Amino acid sequence: MPNKVEKQIEKRKQKLSFEHLGLSDEMLDTLEHIGYEKPSPVQAGVIPLVLDDFDVIGQARTGTGKTAAFAIPILEMLDLEVKKPKPQALILAPTRELAVQVENEFKRMSNPEQVKCCCLYGGRPIKTQINQLERGCHVVVGTPGRVIDHLNRGTLNVDQLWFVVLDEADRMLDIGFRPDIEKILRRCPKERQTLLLSATLPYAILQLAKRYMYRPKVINFSKNSVAAETIEQFYMTVPEDLKYDILNRLLEREQPEQSIIFCRTKLGTERLYRKMFKAGVFSDVGTLHGDMNQGARDRMMRDFRSGKVRYLVATDVVGRGIDITNVSHIINFDLPGLSDDYVHRVGRTGRMGKQGVAFSFVTPQQGVELTKIERKINSELQLDPLQEEIDEIRGPLSSRGKSKKRYRRAL
Repeated sequence: MPNKVEKQIEKRKQKLSFEHLGLSDEMLDTLEHIGYEKPSPVQAGVIPLVLDDFDVIGQARTGTGKTAAFAIPILEMLDLEVKKPKPQALILAPTRELAVQVENEFKRMSNPEQVKCCCLYGGRPIKTQINQLERGCHVVVGTPGRVIDHLNRGTLNVDQLWFVVLDEADRMLDIGFRPDIEKILRRCPKERQTLLLSATLPYAILQLAKRYMYRPKVINFSKNSVAAETIEQFYMTVPEDLKYDILNRLLEREQPEQSIIFCRTKLGTERLYRKMFKAGVFSDVGTLHGDMNQGARDRMMRDFRSGKVRYLVATDVVGRGIDITNVSHIINFDLPGLSDDYVHRVGRTGRMGKQGVAFSFVTPQQGVELTKIERKINSELQLDPLQEEIDEIRGPLSSRGKSKKRYRRAL
């Protein structure tokens, strides 16, 4: 049975108009100017609750407009009269790329002469960030490690903070940020509003919420499906030594507008990128992984957003939260280690209602991993027609269609 909050959200979904959310005329004009025609279900559900001063736990897939769901009400409630403002809102994000993306969304929705934003993350000179904070800012976006650094130095003042957002909370816990998050929350004023956004709500997330949130409203926007309905998902069984050749044939067939090709390791990512680049066929290929310095990562993200880079070979550093609406294809050159990571990789396409497609290369030894993914998404991946060509090369014993039942019987 849906609870009272969920019934209210269903009514708002039917209206799907920003005018019904109680926003100012200035914000409505801004949203129209930047092309926001109507709120997504996440925005229609979260914005009114935040404006009504509730703590909120929002569970939703990536690509559903989560950033705007908290950016809009925060911007509506900022005190812009102070000449040298102390931070009023703090948004914590798991990666540098996501922090920059969130900062850019705030800037896009506000007047830079009125609203000052600071982005705090590692890999950039801390002195520049200190200078920004000293000049005053309304909104701070940052990764937990760098935010802790500024708190310890005394360069980040949270006395006037009234709003905290934990964005991609499950990812922050996955990569070990829980101690830092708890330290930050303990330093923040107790009289504050807290918003937690997460694709999944494991026990650790709920315990964190229980300890640091006040009677939060819990709303779930991902009940029906783990993977978006706008994404077609295919697999093919590809022996390791054939992966590169099959990748070439797949890209030639599909001609993607933009694609992300995921590898499991930094070394594998760099090797595939160099091989594609040296081949000369993929002159518009780029790479992104954790061993790159921050300047190179920022440039690569800019080039990918602008369309200069068409094929991005990457690790799971871009598997969560990065919002690039023109990504039409996801290719899992290597299957991820965890089924949750598959969901987040695939979520880079099919965003905001657009159609997308995902392909996964499964080695003959990875039948169990594929089955785990299918159980996670509650759906079977479709066998791609390229499988016939692969089987002709490798011989009939390589047929994944025959081995799939064998793997499932073994579970």
